[in-house]
Amino acid sequence: MSIIENNSSPEGCLAGKQDTSRSWEPVIFELSTPGRKGYSLPPCDVDDAAVEELIPVDYLRRGEPDLPEVSEIDVVRHFVRLSQRNHGVDVGFYPLGSCTMKYNPKVNEYLASLPGFTTLHPYEPADLVQGALRLMYELQQYLCEIGGMDAVTLQPAAGAHGELTGLLMIRAYHEHRGEGGKRIKVIVPDSAHGTNPASAAFCGYQVVEVKSDERGGVDVNELRSVMDDSVAALMLTNPNTLGLFDENIAEIARIVHERGGLLYYDGANMNAIMGITRPGDMGFDVLHFNLHKTFSTPHGGGGPGSGPVGVKKDLIPFLPVPTVEKDSSSGDGDPAYYLDFNRPLSVGRVRSFYGNFSVMVKAYAYIRALGADGLRNASYAAVLNANYLQKKLKDHYHLPYNRYCKHEFVISAKNQMEHGIHASDIAKALLDYGFHAPTIYFPLIVKEAMMIEPTETESMETLDAFCDAMKEIAEKAKNDPGYLRSAPHTTVVGRLDEVTAARRPKLRWKREAGPES
Repeated sequence: MSIIENNSSPEGCLAGKQDTSRSWEPVIFELSTPGRKGYSLPPCDVDDAAVEELIPVDYLRRGEPDLPEVSEIDVVRHFVRLSQRNHGVDVGFYPLGSCTMKYNPKVNEYLASLPGFTTLHPYEPADLVQGALRLMYELQQYLCEIGGMDAVTLQPAAGAHGELTGLLMIRAYHEHRGEGGKRIKVIVPDSAHGTNPASAAFCGYQVVEVKSDERGGVDVNELRSVMDDSVAALMLTNPNTLGLFDENIAEIARIVHERGGLLYYDGANMNAIMGITRPGDMGFDVLHFNLHKTFSTPHGGGGPGSGPVGVKKDLIPFLPVPTVEKDSSSGDGDPAYYLDFNRPLSVGRVRSFYGNFSVMVKAYAYIRALGADGLRNASYAAVLNANYLQKKLKDHYHLPYNRYCKHEFVISAKNQMEHGIHASDIAKALLDYGFHAPTIYFPLIVKEAMMIEPTETESMETLDAFCDAMKEIAEKAKNDPGYLRSAPHTTVVGRLDEVTAARRPKLRWKREAGPES
C-alpha cells in the first residue's frame, strides 16, 4: 500500500491534497480524515444512559462538535513541525532581554511541578498549608532584602499589574493624608516603558512627561520645572530602557520628596542591579519585581507572570489583603504562618487568591540556589556581557549615548540609513544568521533604535558570533543593501504584513462551510 493510499501520516495527507513546500503547514483540521482517531478507550463498565437523562436539554449541543479526526502520530508530527519553526532560548541566542530570553534552570520547573505544590487548593485552611505559606513569607523577606524595602505583597500577576497595585497604594497613601484631591499627576520620563503612563492613566492620574538629558538620564532641570504639590509620584526605571543608570537618582529623589511626592521604581531591569544596589537605598518608596523576568520563569506568549510589589514602611498599611504573616509566639518553637485579612487601610484584593504560586516557587528556588553571591554575580555577568557587545559594535553602528551601560544598550541604524537600510532590515537579516532579532524602535527617543540585552547566561563564543553577524550586516548595508531589504532568505516565511496582522488579525481558524455546532 502506498503512502498516499494508506494516508496514515500528515505527509500522506498532504501529498494527495496540498502543497508540501516547507513554507506551508496545514492547521490540524486540514489533516483530518473521517474515522481516524488517536485514542482507544476501555469497554464501558457502567450502564448506558441517554445523555438527555444526565444533562439538561438546554445545555446540550445542537450537533456534533467539529473536531479534527487524526491519529496520534498525526498530532505528534504536526506539533513537532510547528515547534521546530520557533526560535527560543533553547535553540539559539535571543538578545531581546531577560524575560524569556535568558536561560532559566529547568530544575526550577521540576520543583514547581512537585505534587506538594501543584495539588494545593487555595481554600485549604492555613494549618494544612504551612509549608506553602512559609515559602511565600520567606520569598517576601528575600525580595525585601534585594529591593531594600520594608514589606512585599506577592499578589500582582505581572509587571504592569504591579504598577497598578503600587499606584493604588500611592493614591491610598495620599488620600489617607488628606491630599487625595490635590495629588493628581504622575511624572514619567520619555524613556519609560509604555506600561508606566498607561498604568498611571488607568489609575486616574494625569501623566506628565519629563525629557531625558544628553547623558540619557532624567533632565533634572526639567523635573524641577514640572514638580509641584499636585504630583503624586514619579515613575522611574533605573537603569532605564537605554540601559543607563541615572547618575542623579539621589537628587531626583530629593526633588520629588521635598514636594511630598513618592518615587516609584519599575523593576523590569532588576537583572542589572541584584546584590549591587537597591532601589530602597536610592530613595524609592514603591517598587515592583518581575519574578518572571529576573527570577527564573520563562514568560513568552503572555504568561504566567508575577509582579510582587515592595513598599517602604509608610505604605505598609495600604498593602493588598491578605498579607502573609508569621507568628512566633506559639511557644512550641515552631512559628505559625497565616493570612492576615484584618487590614482596614488596605487597597483590597488585586488578584484572585494570593498570586501565581508556581512562579513564586521558581523564584524561591532560584534565589535559594544562587544565594547573595550568585545573584550579584548574575548581575555582574549581565552588565559585563552588555558592555562587551556595546564595545565591539559601536564602531559599526551609531551609539547615541557613549558611556558604560548596565545590562542592555541601545544602538541605532542611523549610519545604515544612508544606504536605505533601517533597523527592521537589520533585524530581519539577523534571522538568516540564526539569531533572534533584538528589540527595535524602542525606546522611542532613539531613532531607528535597536535595544540589545544579551543577559548573563551567554558565552563569549555566542557573543562573538553575534558581533560577527552584526558586522557582516553592516558591511552588506554598504555593499549590497538590496540583499538586506529582501531578508530573511532562509526562514520558513519572509516578511509578514505586520500592519494587516495588527489591524485585522485572524486569531481563529474557521472552516469555510463546517457543520452546525
